[in-house]
Amino acid sequence: MIRRIIAALGFLAVSSQVAIAQTIDLQTLFPSGDASVSGRIVQLLVVMTVLSVAPGLLMMVTSFARFAIAFSFLRAGLGLQTTPNNLIIISLALFMTLFVMAPTFQEAWDNGVKPMVENKISQQDGYTRTTAPFRTFMRANVREKDLAMFEQMSADRFGEQNKAGPDDLRVLVPAFMISEIRRGFEIGFLITLPFLVIDLVVATIMTAMGMMMMPPTVVSLPLKVLFFVLVDGWSLLVGALVKSFT
Repeated sequence: MIRRIIAALGFLAVSSQVAIAQTIDLQTLFPSGDASVSGRIVQLLVVMTVLSVAPGLLMMVTSFARFAIAFSFLRAGLGLQTTPNNLIIISLALFMTLFVMAPTFQEAWDNGVKPMVENKISQQDGYTRTTAPFRTFMRANVREKDLAMFEQMSADRFGEQNKAGPDDLRVLVPAFMISEIRRGFEIGFLITLPFLVIDLVVATIMTAMGMMMMPPTVVSLPLKVLFFVLVDGWSLLVGALVKSFT
Protein backbone atom coordinates (compact mmCIF):
# COMPACT_ATOMS: atom_id res chain seq x y z
CA MET A 1 0.00 0.00 0.00
CA ILE A 2 2.81 2.40 0.89
CA ARG A 3 4.53 1.67 -2.42
CA ARG A 4 1.33 2.42 -4.31
CA ILE A 5 0.88 5.72 -2.49
CA ILE A 6 4.50 6.69 -3.22
CA ALA A 7 4.06 5.77 -6.90
CA ALA A 8 0.86 7.84 -7.15
CA LEU A 9 2.53 10.85 -5.55
CA GLY A 10 5.45 10.52 -7.95
CA PHE A 11 3.10 10.39 -10.92
CA LEU A 12 1.28 13.51 -9.73
CA ALA A 13 4.56 15.33 -9.23
CA VAL A 14 5.73 14.49 -12.76
CA SER A 15 2.35 15.51 -14.23
CA SER A 16 2.42 18.85 -12.41
CA GLN A 17 5.92 19.57 -13.70
CA VAL A 18 4.81 18.85 -17.27
CA ALA A 19 1.73 21.07 -16.86
CA ILE A 20 3.82 23.91 -15.44
CA ALA A 21 6.28 23.57 -18.31
CA GLN A 22 3.49 24.09 -20.84
CA THR A 23 2.75 27.68 -21.91
CA ILE A 24 -0.30 29.20 -23.57
CA ASP A 25 0.40 30.40 -27.07
CA LEU A 26 -1.80 33.42 -27.80
CA GLN A 27 -0.88 33.17 -31.46
CA THR A 28 -3.32 30.28 -31.79
CA LEU A 29 -6.14 32.54 -30.59
CA PHE A 30 -4.95 35.75 -32.24
CA PRO A 31 -2.84 34.90 -35.28
CA SER A 32 -0.40 37.48 -36.56
CA GLY A 33 -1.43 39.57 -39.51
CA ASP A 34 -2.44 43.05 -40.52
CA ALA A 35 -4.95 43.41 -37.68
CA SER A 36 -3.66 43.90 -34.16
CA VAL A 37 -4.59 41.78 -31.17
CA SER A 38 -6.82 44.54 -29.84
CA GLY A 39 -8.60 44.68 -33.19
CA ARG A 40 -9.28 40.94 -33.06
CA ILE A 41 -10.62 41.29 -29.52
CA VAL A 42 -12.95 44.09 -30.64
CA GLN A 43 -14.14 41.92 -33.53
CA LEU A 44 -14.92 39.04 -31.17
CA LEU A 45 -16.79 41.36 -28.82
CA VAL A 46 -18.80 42.79 -31.71
CA VAL A 47 -19.69 39.32 -32.96
CA MET A 48 -20.78 38.19 -29.49
CA THR A 49 -22.86 41.35 -29.04
CA VAL A 50 -24.56 40.93 -32.41
CA LEU A 51 -25.38 37.30 -31.63
CA SER A 52 -26.88 38.25 -28.25
CA VAL A 53 -29.15 40.93 -29.74
CA ALA A 54 -29.86 39.07 -32.99
CA PRO A 55 -33.57 38.46 -32.20
CA GLY A 56 -34.10 42.15 -31.54
CA LEU A 57 -32.23 43.15 -34.69
CA LEU A 58 -34.28 40.65 -36.67
CA MET A 59 -37.51 42.34 -35.58
CA MET A 60 -36.20 45.89 -35.94
CA VAL A 61 -34.63 46.03 -39.40
CA THR A 62 -36.31 43.21 -41.36
CA SER A 63 -39.77 42.17 -42.52
CA PHE A 64 -40.30 39.82 -39.58
CA ALA A 65 -42.80 42.04 -37.72
CA ARG A 66 -45.22 42.26 -40.65
CA PHE A 67 -45.29 38.50 -41.17
CA ALA A 68 -45.70 37.72 -37.47
CA ILE A 69 -48.55 40.23 -37.00
CA ALA A 70 -50.38 39.05 -40.11
CA PHE A 71 -50.19 35.38 -39.11
CA SER A 72 -51.37 36.22 -35.58
CA PHE A 73 -54.39 38.08 -36.97
CA LEU A 74 -55.15 35.12 -39.20
CA ARG A 75 -55.24 32.75 -36.24
CA ALA A 76 -57.44 35.15 -34.28
CA GLY A 77 -59.79 35.62 -37.24
CA LEU A 78 -60.23 31.90 -37.65
CA GLY A 79 -61.07 31.63 -33.97
CA LEU A 80 -58.35 29.05 -33.31
CA GLN A 81 -56.58 29.59 -30.01
CA THR A 82 -53.55 27.36 -30.41
CA THR A 83 -53.62 26.16 -34.02
CA PRO A 84 -51.22 26.83 -35.56
CA ASN A 85 -49.20 27.24 -32.39
CA ASN A 86 -46.70 29.99 -31.71
CA LEU A 87 -43.73 27.87 -32.76
CA ILE A 88 -45.18 27.29 -36.22
CA ILE A 89 -46.17 30.94 -36.66
CA ILE A 90 -42.77 32.25 -35.60
CA SER A 91 -40.94 29.66 -37.70
CA LEU A 92 -42.99 30.49 -40.79
CA ALA A 93 -42.48 34.22 -40.24
CA LEU A 94 -38.74 33.62 -39.79
CA PHE A 95 -38.31 31.64 -42.99
CA MET A 96 -40.44 34.10 -44.98
CA THR A 97 -38.25 36.87 -43.60
CA LEU A 98 -35.14 35.03 -44.79
CA PHE A 99 -36.77 34.64 -48.21
CA VAL A 100 -37.58 38.35 -48.50
CA MET A 101 -34.31 39.58 -46.98
CA ALA A 102 -31.99 37.16 -48.81
CA PRO A 103 -30.66 39.78 -51.29
CA THR A 104 -30.09 42.25 -48.45
CA PHE A 105 -28.27 39.70 -46.32
CA GLN A 106 -26.12 38.61 -49.26
CA GLU A 107 -25.15 42.17 -50.14
CA ALA A 108 -24.31 42.96 -46.51
CA TRP A 109 -22.12 39.84 -46.30
CA ASP A 110 -20.31 40.37 -49.61
CA ASN A 111 -19.66 44.08 -49.22
CA GLY A 112 -19.25 44.48 -45.48
CA VAL A 113 -18.86 41.44 -43.24
CA LYS A 114 -16.65 39.28 -45.44
CA PRO A 115 -14.05 41.96 -46.29
CA MET A 116 -13.94 43.04 -42.63
CA VAL A 117 -13.36 39.47 -41.43
CA GLU A 118 -10.60 39.07 -44.01
CA ASN A 119 -8.97 42.32 -42.78
CA LYS A 120 -9.39 44.00 -46.16
CA ILE A 121 -11.27 46.97 -44.72
CA SER A 122 -11.45 48.64 -41.32
CA GLN A 123 -14.19 48.08 -38.76
CA GLN A 124 -15.71 51.48 -39.51
CA ASP A 125 -15.89 50.81 -43.24
CA GLY A 126 -17.24 47.33 -42.51
CA TYR A 127 -20.01 48.76 -40.33
CA THR A 128 -20.95 51.31 -42.99
CA ARG A 129 -21.01 48.76 -45.80
CA THR A 130 -22.91 46.19 -43.70
CA THR A 131 -25.67 48.58 -42.67
CA ALA A 132 -26.02 50.18 -46.12
CA PRO A 133 -28.27 47.42 -47.61
CA PHE A 134 -30.51 47.49 -44.53
CA ARG A 135 -30.80 51.27 -44.77
CA THR A 136 -31.85 50.91 -48.40
CA PHE A 137 -34.46 48.28 -47.53
CA MET A 138 -35.90 50.33 -44.68
CA ARG A 139 -36.01 53.52 -46.72
CA ALA A 140 -37.92 51.68 -49.45
CA ASN A 141 -40.59 50.42 -47.02
CA VAL A 142 -40.86 53.17 -44.41
CA ARG A 143 -43.67 55.70 -44.43
CA GLU A 144 -42.51 59.23 -45.08
CA LYS A 145 -44.93 60.49 -42.44
CA ASP A 146 -43.33 58.35 -39.73
CA LEU A 147 -39.84 59.28 -40.90
CA ALA A 148 -40.68 62.99 -40.79
CA MET A 149 -42.18 62.60 -37.32
CA PHE A 150 -38.99 61.11 -35.87
CA GLU A 151 -36.86 63.68 -37.69
CA GLN A 152 -38.91 66.44 -36.09
CA MET A 153 -38.64 64.83 -32.66
CA SER A 154 -34.87 64.56 -33.14
CA ALA A 155 -34.70 68.27 -34.00
CA ASP A 156 -36.82 69.20 -30.97
CA ARG A 157 -34.65 67.12 -28.65
CA PHE A 158 -31.13 67.79 -29.96
CA GLY A 159 -31.59 71.04 -31.88
CA GLU A 160 -31.67 71.80 -35.58
CA GLN A 161 -27.89 71.61 -35.93
CA ASN A 162 -27.57 68.22 -34.22
CA LYS A 163 -30.74 66.56 -35.45
CA ALA A 164 -30.54 63.13 -37.05
CA GLY A 165 -31.03 62.84 -40.79
CA PRO A 166 -33.38 60.47 -42.59
CA ASP A 167 -30.58 57.92 -43.08
CA ASP A 168 -29.56 57.94 -39.43
CA LEU A 169 -30.42 54.67 -37.72
CA ARG A 170 -31.71 56.59 -34.69
CA VAL A 171 -34.50 57.91 -36.91
CA LEU A 172 -34.81 55.24 -39.58
CA VAL A 173 -35.14 52.17 -37.34
CA PRO A 174 -38.01 53.39 -35.09
CA ALA A 175 -39.81 54.91 -38.07
CA PHE A 176 -39.51 51.62 -39.95
CA MET A 177 -40.81 49.66 -36.95
CA ILE A 178 -43.84 51.93 -36.58
CA SER A 179 -44.55 51.61 -40.29
CA GLU A 180 -44.29 47.83 -40.21
CA ILE A 181 -46.63 47.54 -37.22
CA ARG A 182 -49.15 49.81 -38.91
CA ARG A 183 -49.05 47.83 -42.15
CA GLY A 184 -49.33 44.60 -40.20
CA PHE A 185 -52.52 45.82 -38.55
CA GLU A 186 -53.91 46.99 -41.91
CA ILE A 187 -53.29 43.56 -43.40
CA GLY A 188 -54.73 41.94 -40.27
CA PHE A 189 -57.95 43.93 -40.67
CA LEU A 190 -58.32 42.78 -44.28
CA ILE A 191 -57.68 39.19 -43.19
CA THR A 192 -60.26 39.14 -40.39
CA LEU A 193 -62.99 40.97 -42.34
CA PRO A 194 -64.27 37.92 -44.32
CA PHE A 195 -64.27 35.82 -41.14
CA LEU A 196 -66.23 38.53 -39.35
CA VAL A 197 -68.87 38.40 -42.09
CA ILE A 198 -69.16 34.63 -41.69
CA ASP A 199 -69.58 35.03 -37.92
CA LEU A 200 -72.32 37.64 -38.38
CA VAL A 201 -74.21 35.53 -40.94
CA VAL A 202 -74.05 32.41 -38.77
CA ALA A 203 -75.10 34.34 -35.65
CA THR A 204 -78.06 35.91 -37.52
CA ILE A 205 -79.24 32.57 -38.88
CA MET A 206 -78.98 30.85 -35.52
CA THR A 207 -80.85 33.69 -33.82
CA ALA A 208 -83.62 33.49 -36.41
CA MET A 209 -83.88 29.74 -35.83
CA GLY A 210 -84.22 30.29 -32.09
CA MET A 211 -80.94 28.55 -31.22
CA MET A 212 -80.07 31.02 -28.47
CA MET A 213 -78.20 28.62 -26.19
CA MET A 214 -75.80 27.31 -28.81
CA PRO A 215 -72.65 29.43 -29.33
CA PRO A 216 -72.35 30.67 -32.94
CA THR A 217 -68.62 29.82 -32.98
CA VAL A 218 -69.45 26.11 -32.88
CA VAL A 219 -70.95 26.42 -36.36
CA SER A 220 -68.88 29.27 -37.78
CA LEU A 221 -65.49 27.76 -36.91
CA PRO A 222 -65.60 24.81 -39.34
CA LEU A 223 -67.15 27.07 -41.99
CA LYS A 224 -64.30 29.57 -41.67
CA VAL A 225 -61.68 26.83 -41.84
CA LEU A 226 -63.39 25.31 -44.89
CA PHE A 227 -63.61 28.71 -46.59
CA PHE A 228 -59.94 29.43 -45.92
CA VAL A 229 -58.84 26.05 -47.27
CA LEU A 230 -61.03 26.26 -50.40
CA VAL A 231 -59.65 29.66 -51.43
CA ASP A 232 -56.07 28.44 -50.80
CA GLY A 233 -55.65 31.05 -48.12
CA TRP A 234 -52.08 30.30 -47.09
CA SER A 235 -50.73 30.75 -50.62
CA LEU A 236 -52.75 33.93 -51.15
CA LEU A 237 -51.69 35.43 -47.84
CA VAL A 238 -48.00 34.59 -48.09
CA GLY A 239 -47.84 35.68 -51.73
CA ALA A 240 -49.51 39.01 -50.93
CA LEU A 241 -47.18 39.60 -47.99
CA VAL A 242 -44.07 38.92 -50.05
CA LYS A 243 -45.28 41.21 -52.87
CA SER A 244 -46.03 43.98 -50.37
CA PHE A 245 -42.29 44.61 -49.90
CA THR A 246 -40.62 46.81 -52.49
